[in-house]
Amino acid sequence: MSWFKRKTKGITTTTEEKKDTPKGLWYKSPTGKIIDTEELEKNFYVSPEDGYHVRIGSKEYFEILFDDNKFKELDANLESKDPLKFVDTKKYPDRLKSAQEKTNLKDAVRVGVGKSKGKDLVVACMDFAFIGGSMGSVVGEKIARAADYALKKKLPLMVISKSGGARMMEAALSLMQLAKTSVKLAQLAEAKLPYISLCTDPTTGGTTASFAMLGDINISEPGALIGFAGPRVVKDTTGKDLPEGFQSAEFLLEHGFLDFITVRKELKNKVNHYIDLIMNQPLRA
Repeated sequence: MSWFKRKTKGITTTTEEKKDTPKGLWYKSPTGKIIDTEELEKNFYVSPEDGYHVRIGSKEYFEILFDDNKFKELDANLESKDPLKFVDTKKYPDRLKSAQEKTNLKDAVRVGVGKSKGKDLVVACMDFAFIGGSMGSVVGEKIARAADYALKKKLPLMVISKSGGARMMEAALSLMQLAKTSVKLAQLAEAKLPYISLCTDPTTGGTTASFAMLGDINISEPGALIGFAGPRVVKDTTGKDLPEGFQSAEFLLEHGFLDFITVRKELKNKVNHYIDLIMNQPLRA
């Protein structure tokens, strides 16, 4: 159906209004499996029949990782500006305002600190619903501040990536975040504090080229798309057919880019297990 005929056919939902997290009574996974949405939520938004991991945001990841969902949010009111006066189909400030109203988020990352299996953990989690999880100056600044907080309090840091890459509306300012976040993570390494990177679907572009692949432990969810450029761009550039499953989490694990893949219901235990190993602490039950 032509997109411009959608309204004439009684279809009025725009692409931008669609959400990955299901809100109806039933959810149908890409493989055709159907599950009640309440059951899906209880199963960490993972389809039990095929293991498909539905995209979720910071709200759901914080619920999974923090004990009793208790945490303190850091730099909650930090917002992007428009120093470049960027305009595409709409002005950048208008796009930001629209994204904030639609998602109830200030930008594409939230940072929380709280107890995870009884010990403090700093978590920076990206939200794909906010302009495709694009990495602008606020994303870089909040991750850098999260690292500073972890350094000051001597705590482990975890970053959950879910991003389409750099935010084009901020141009070079966005690209500067690659260097800034990488320097902060190097400082964390010098202080011998653990950094855990979780790559979720999708993790692409400048995010992959910086903090997403710099973890002491790099992990992923099953089936996640992880890469720098998209498969079509890579094929057009190299002129070669790509291997089957190229840029999937499983392909990257096989070729040494990831340490392991974990399902969501095991995420909290696995993350804390590896933090304890890195910090030479007794393993938590």
